[in-house]
Amino acid sequence: MNRLTYQLAALLLVISTWAYGQTQYELNSGWQCSPIGKTKDQGTAISVPSYALTGWQPAVVPGTVLTTMLANKQVPDPFYGMNNNKIPDIFNTGRDYYTYWFVKDFQESNKAGEQVWLNFRGINYSCDVFLNGHKLNSKPYTGMFLRKSFNVTPFLQKDGKNRLAVIVYPPDPVGNPNGGQGGDGTIARNVAHQYVAGWDWIQPIRDRNTGIWDKVTIEKTGAVNVKNPHVVTSVPGIRQPEGAQKTATVTVSAELENASATKQEGTLTYTMNGQTVTKKVSLPPRTTTTIELPVLTVANPKLWWPSGYGEQHLYPASVKFQTGAKTVSDEEKLIVGIREIQTEWNTTTRSRQILVNGQKVFIKGANWIISDAMLRFTPERYDAEMRYHRDMNLNLIRIWGGALTERPEFYQACDKYGLLVMQDFWGSGDCNGRWVDPMKKDDQWTRRKYPDDHSLFLTSAADQIKMIRNHASLAMWCGGNEITLPQDIMNPLRDSILPKLDGTRWFIDYSNSDEMSYNFLGGNGDGPYGIQPISKFWSYRTWPFNSEVGSVGVSDYTSLERFIPKENMVVPVFKNNKSEVDSVWDYHKYIGYDASIDPYGKAKDVRDFAKKAQLVNYDQYRALMEGFSSHMWDWYTGTIIWKTQNPWTAMRGQMYDYYLDPNAGLYGLHSGSEPLHIMYNPIDSMVMVVNNTFKFHRDMMMVVKLYDMDGKETTLTQVFSEIGPSLVRPYVPIGRALKQLTKDKGGFLVLQLLDLDKKPISENTYWLPDAKGEHSGLQQIAKAPLQLKARQAGKGKVEVTLTNPAGGPVAFFNRLSLVDSQTKTRLLPVFYSDNYVTVAPGQQKTITMEYTPTTSGTTMVSLEGWNVADQFVPVN
Repeated sequence: MNRLTYQLAALLLVISTWAYGQTQYELNSGWQCSPIGKTKDQGTAISVPSYALTGWQPAVVPGTVLTTMLANKQVPDPFYGMNNNKIPDIFNTGRDYYTYWFVKDFQESNKAGEQVWLNFRGINYSCDVFLNGHKLNSKPYTGMFLRKSFNVTPFLQKDGKNRLAVIVYPPDPVGNPNGGQGGDGTIARNVAHQYVAGWDWIQPIRDRNTGIWDKVTIEKTGAVNVKNPHVVTSVPGIRQPEGAQKTATVTVSAELENASATKQEGTLTYTMNGQTVTKKVSLPPRTTTTIELPVLTVANPKLWWPSGYGEQHLYPASVKFQTGAKTVSDEEKLIVGIREIQTEWNTTTRSRQILVNGQKVFIKGANWIISDAMLRFTPERYDAEMRYHRDMNLNLIRIWGGALTERPEFYQACDKYGLLVMQDFWGSGDCNGRWVDPMKKDDQWTRRKYPDDHSLFLTSAADQIKMIRNHASLAMWCGGNEITLPQDIMNPLRDSILPKLDGTRWFIDYSNSDEMSYNFLGGNGDGPYGIQPISKFWSYRTWPFNSEVGSVGVSDYTSLERFIPKENMVVPVFKNNKSEVDSVWDYHKYIGYDASIDPYGKAKDVRDFAKKAQLVNYDQYRALMEGFSSHMWDWYTGTIIWKTQNPWTAMRGQMYDYYLDPNAGLYGLHSGSEPLHIMYNPIDSMVMVVNNTFKFHRDMMMVVKLYDMDGKETTLTQVFSEIGPSLVRPYVPIGRALKQLTKDKGGFLVLQLLDLDKKPISENTYWLPDAKGEHSGLQQIAKAPLQLKARQAGKGKVEVTLTNPAGGPVAFFNRLSLVDSQTKTRLLPVFYSDNYVTVAPGQQKTITMEYTPTTSGTTMVSLEGWNVADQFVPVN
């Protein structure tokens, strides 16, 4: 299936433009390639424009050998069924099989005084670079996480017709994908991502993502090139999101490279919000100098806040070097969020807590692997995925250490949507020797020294720090996943590199370190990773800042059809405390729902199983975040879900599938993580409210009702209430009444907070089992005559009204989808204000859907509910 794209929001388009220098463009089309086995000539010959490329094939750049082979239909889609087993693995073929030449012809010349730069933002794993018959790199360009820039001015052809040729070699070693976490572990001897040898949530990537995987650009400047600007914002004191602000300060520096043979004199200028600071500079020939500008003071600044706490104000800014009144040698444009991030130790929880602009923030986080396992990154996909995380009401994303340093486009989306980021460096307990592991080739002592080249690791780390350090969303650095880095890497990284190149962010030595979360329980310090009893999220005290805790994630039948062949649509069977599953399900890393489906009735087929799995998804993830929030600042300072997305078609730990189709887990989190939230504690039967804002909320009417399976309403309590900022508290016990009312068939517990206009501030519906723990009432509930109306509320926006007439049952768990009116297939991605919604009798709910309009035609809204007839309704 083709990957999904949609138009990028206007701000992100602007941000992408601002990332460029004076004149810069991508070399992202028209590439050709050939395997090394078919091309015996040297790069000095291949890179001559007259060299014939007979028999060469189109190449995907940015991309990998495998994405090129897929585009050329030489391999099947590895994300479908068992197709990945049909693709040769590099461990068996040898590295030459996936060693390729990549060639690009382009038109470029320079005027007098101009410098032309060839920039690579990422190649995996090593390469040699040739231009017009000249080799540009004097030593091997090695390492996945290392930018490289060449001044190609002397090598450009006078007629402007140029040829770039790059030979890309795979990692060495490539690792044995033997089924272990990171295979046999040896992939970690490289400074590269580790998951490509396979993990418990992904199958091996056959070429290990060999290729020119990130952007290639041509940049033109004057004699002086502005590089790696560094912007630090300081926001002293305790701030509020609204109202007038005291001053903030901005400190800026930049590297200035004088590429010419003569001294250059000029002015370095930083501009933001109509203000400027400048400094006159004299640069010796052939040197690079770091220049610090005077401090810029901003009166009444508009601050950047994490999602749920305030707005994400972003200022356009620029750093430029001028050699005269109007002669700009180079300019780098930026986007700046004014904020300050701090941490402090909570002595009650015995864990770190995060402060933004002086206010403590309860962390509701997500573990992130990578957007696409084959490195097919786009700003559009990043934007969609970060928006989904914002819609989950989360406020932090941790980038797992077995993957990569995320791209600037990822951080731009996090800046936009208010998601703090915890960026791991490249290491994992599995590959790097924390545990005894019979699947690993080397013993723990050897693996503890991975990677082979520590100097390359440090050089790469310094480069990646410079690449992303200006983003407001970047909150903290982490040494490695579940293990510290080797001491001769970690010590200079922590003690000299980060203080010099950043100096503003917290560094955690590893993801479950006592520095972050005191391990008073023993064990690994993170987890669990599967189905949990709902009550356990509330009653069991786990680690105080748990960096990995998660559950299931099977999506609905429509999603499963996208990657599971029809003959493999077989319902999992749970017996003898073990799930028996089809081979394709197992290959796609299905994690068992165990006995959690049966209380809703035995699954009749896969469609029924997937439908009931959504109930479990919603309940699990709502309870996870509610349980942690119920002990905010007492047991916990935050938690990070393992995990919220998959970079391929896996069947665990995801709130939306690879194709960006959400499942019910997303909306369970949307509910359980909302900033001001009413909830039911199943342990002591208390109705509670959690306030994850900095405001005092008063005059809220708390309404507690129960509906039986016939739709009969019983009001349990109705009382005005209030709650202070950043606080959770219990209000009223309802256990005795609930036990009596639900004992026979269960029921629907509806909790509401209403404002003085009787409008909902927070609403939360629980479906409760009978006295035996079965959902017997749901299995017998009558059909509800739910009415649906849809109207076009603007370009790319549909408003849906659901009305459940009085006198009937609750209309339970309704999935809305925006579909193509001709094919009835879902449009993706679509952002729903809520979904899997329940409507009580006599009630009405309005849902908005936002999407990118297509040229293919009209849309409809589809409805699938538990006790509602399926509907397709045109959008008026």
